[in-house]
Amino acid sequence: TFTFRNCNLMLMFLLEHQNQDCVLEVFKWLENNLGKEAFKKLFPVILTDGGTEFSAREAMETFSDGSESTIVFYCDPYCFWQKGACEKNHEYIRYIRPKGSSFADLDKDKIHRMMNHINSEKRDSLNGHSPYELSLLLLDNSIHKALGLEHIAPDDVMLCPALLK
Repeated sequence: TFTFRNCNLMLMFLLEHQNQDCVLEVFKWLENNLGKEAFKKLFPVILTDGGTEFSAREAMETFSDGSESTIVFYCDPYCFWQKGACEKNHEYIRYIRPKGSSFADLDKDKIHRMMNHINSEKRDSLNGHSPYELSLLLLDNSIHKALGLEHIAPDDVMLCPALLK
């Protein structure tokens, strides 16, 4: 997942494996679908944990042509609060997929559905707005089209396991 701290918009990507190559595929996909300028504007800095899947720092900081794309910083070990907005967003995933649930049946469509429902949830912490609504004001809107981000009407938002049935 990626979380934009200014609006709490969360991007979700399904990885075939939890390794460097799969993470780098997401970075390349973002580069190709957003373009270099939009990528640099949206992701000037990336903060992540020290998982082995994020250990290819130089490759994550470089576009496919070798030019600089972003700067990657790592949280201190066991300091989850250093990326608190991301961790809070992960709680929304757990409403849909409770702890202990398998992710084996998930596909890109289900991940996309979860992402859109989570991003459309109005939150007290956002003054009654949803991450999606704020992202339209605060982010380069090319990301919405490129990633197929969609607004879900408040009465249609589902944050429970039934969403993926």
